Amino acid sequence: MEMAIFNRTLYATCEVAPDRSLPIGQPEIYGQVLFKQIFPAGTVQVMVNLRGLPIDDHQKRAIHFHQYGDMSQGCITTGPHYNPLSVDHPAHPGDLGNFVSSNGTIRRYMKVDGATLFGGQSILGHAVVVHEKEDDLGLGPDEESKRSGNAGRRIAGCVIGICSPSLWQKNTELTKDVEEEKQ
Repeated sequence: MEMAIFNRTLYATCEVAPDRSLPIGQPEIYGQVLFKQIFPAGTVQVMVNLRGLPIDDHQKRAIHFHQYGDMSQGCITTGPHYNPLSVDHPAHPGDLGNFVSSNGTIRRYMKVDGATLFGGQSILGHAVVVHEKEDDLGLGPDEESKRSGNAGRRIAGCVIGICSPSLWQKNTELTKDVEEEKQ
């Protein structure tokens, strides 16, 4: 039914909030991650809109999909990276990459291969987690590098759920405005 309403396109969102056990000194990150996919085989499009990072922050931060949509004890209960094909890191479908903020915000549009909003391997109901450090892309010297990229503490997160197209359309306009300001 959702596909018919939205012209065979599924939209999803998650509202990012700081981890409940955030230590003093970590930024309190808020925002939204939006998703769009045309059925049946379209690539998942993602818009990341985060705020709350220090204005002068140059720290790269990893953003990943995690296995569980369980935020009952903060981001720690989201489990490991979402990895339905059991492949080494960074080939998990939700290894979104490393991001540096600009003026305290991260605004990014991307396409994510390997992820889907449809079927048995859908990312719906899973979590998005922002980490305190850069993902080493599986090139680190230990086994943890192949599992998680050694990205450090989980500092913010959210659970992915279906939404209407209006959030995507509104944020597409905001992203265009930001791109025009940069020119």
